[in-house]
Amino acid sequence: MRDILICGGAGYIGSHMAQHLAEQGHRVTVFDNLSTGHREAVAWGELVEGDLLDAASLQRLFVGRRFDAVMHFAAQSLVGESVRDPYAYYANNVGGTINLLQAMRKHGTERIVFSSTAAIFGEPCSALIDEDHPKQPINPYGASKQMAERVLADAAAAYGLRSVSLRYFNAAGALPEHGIGEAHRCETHLIPNVLRSMLGQAGRLQVFGRDYDTPDGTCVRDYVHVQDLARAHALALDYMDTEPGAHAFNLGNGQGFSVLDVIQTAATVSGMQVPYDIADRRPGDPARLVASGERARRVLGWQPTWTELAPIIESAWRWHREPAVWGRV
Repeated sequence: MRDILICGGAGYIGSHMAQHLAEQGHRVTVFDNLSTGHREAVAWGELVEGDLLDAASLQRLFVGRRFDAVMHFAAQSLVGESVRDPYAYYANNVGGTINLLQAMRKHGTERIVFSSTAAIFGEPCSALIDEDHPKQPINPYGASKQMAERVLADAAAAYGLRSVSLRYFNAAGALPEHGIGEAHRCETHLIPNVLRSMLGQAGRLQVFGRDYDTPDGTCVRDYVHVQDLARAHALALDYMDTEPGAHAFNLGNGQGFSVLDVIQTAATVSGMQVPYDIADRRPGDPARLVASGERARRVLGWQPTWTELAPIIESAWRWHREPAVWGRV
């Protein structure tokens, strides 16, 4: 049994992580400012309200507690917002991470799993993106995550901090049987927006671009079920038991599905039509983003169990159609 601190544990991936760790028998503490997370999502472990930018709340968090490791999901993550307000993203995603690492060092916590992103890579240079792909982020969000990864590498060299950065591609799905799913106040992800459009909780879906160099002309993305992401984090904890230093892994299914694939699959799963319109391309949207997860499979022993698009969408559909879903906007 480990004592694990989950920063951002009231959010989408963080709440699924808390459920997974508790199911494995670990003790969980959630640290969250609830700016984008939901109090209702904290069903496992203690909730401590606070902010990584507030040194006093971090001090209160660590005093009287001893953590074996930290999982860090607390970040601002909207690409467009990062372009409009880069200072906020660098302050929160880089400055907040440094504050957390300093508190960890002061209180003797020497292991962290960091939630990173495929946005550190920028425009893809290959069909499958592996860990050696050039890192040229094209927005402040991606740049802030790349900076945080560099901080972790420097901390490993200077202080002996052990870390694993996990670079997600497109997190998707839900665990409705546990009452948790994707409920962002400002929703930008495709699958929940498709489902919300079908349910009349949002307007008609906008499909940005139909003239990409892809089989149907719409963007292709790699979708990974959030439960598989949680499993990868747990494996990263075990990996740090024997491996010092800073490490990074890409997490993806290695399969690409287009926007129209998602729309058609959602219609099949739900028995409902998806109302959508074709709009102009969005600046900075690559035609294809698909991960090579080979290194995570080989080194961590991670193997996605949700490999087909329909079950991923079906799990999200069951969550979104529940009348008592919290976080609905």
